[in-house]
Amino acid sequence: MRRSAIDTLININWSQLRLAASFCPLCNKQRIFVRLANNEIGIRCLSCRATSVTLSLVDVLLDISPSLKSKVVYELSCRGALFKFLRRRGKLVSCSEYFNDVASGAYKDAVQCQDVQKLTYPDESFDICTSTEVFEHVPNDLKGFSEICRVLKPTGVFIFTVPIDLNNITIERAALLPGDVIQHLLPAEYHGDPVRSNNRILAYRNYGIDILDRLTRAGFNKSEIRSPRHAMPWGYSRPIIVAYREHAALAEVAR
Repeated sequence: MRRSAIDTLININWSQLRLAASFCPLCNKQRIFVRLANNEIGIRCLSCRATSVTLSLVDVLLDISPSLKSKVVYELSCRGALFKFLRRRGKLVSCSEYFNDVASGAYKDAVQCQDVQKLTYPDESFDICTSTEVFEHVPNDLKGFSEICRVLKPTGVFIFTVPIDLNNITIERAALLPGDVIQHLLPAEYHGDPVRSNNRILAYRNYGIDILDRLTRAGFNKSEIRSPRHAMPWGYSRPIIVAYREHAALAEVAR
């Protein structure tokens, strides 16, 4: 049995295990969903394996750009249901992971490494950029947001998720000092990450509603927080952050 399957069985809260039918934006039809735990990550489409986080993002993405067949897309991951969906639907999809021991732009096991704080892609390369649960782990998120803005075409759009509390402002938990020294401002918080050998990655911040101000400071002309159109299984959904490089992007991307 694969390690991921064993981990899934170990982490199931059997008292919360449920099945239900609901609409899946990735499959574009009614599907059976399983609830492995009482949270967004614990909800899965049994067909495409998407969590409620991915379901929410794709639902908003398709509302903004119903057809992706002419779009050049950059996804900040090379795995998972979102990446597979984009590869099926997009014209051209680039992907990357971040490896601590690999230079940005180089490859490890046929996967390109990109540090979102210093992307190696040319200016105005993509129509759409997407990411799920990435930027809370980026030491300098303003640099990262600025780099995403740079590689988007003038009418491009950035659609992404982070864990976020819309009733508060962003709390910085840690800072990266010169010499790659991490200064902890609050007790260390780690999230699961299958790319890392220890399966965890440090969260530098907990985002709040002021993430929109951060995107403006990074160069985006307009940003907003949107909710998915369709009801998510068991009511779980994630607010989706959408940032437009220019005001005209909304009309242009939807074409």
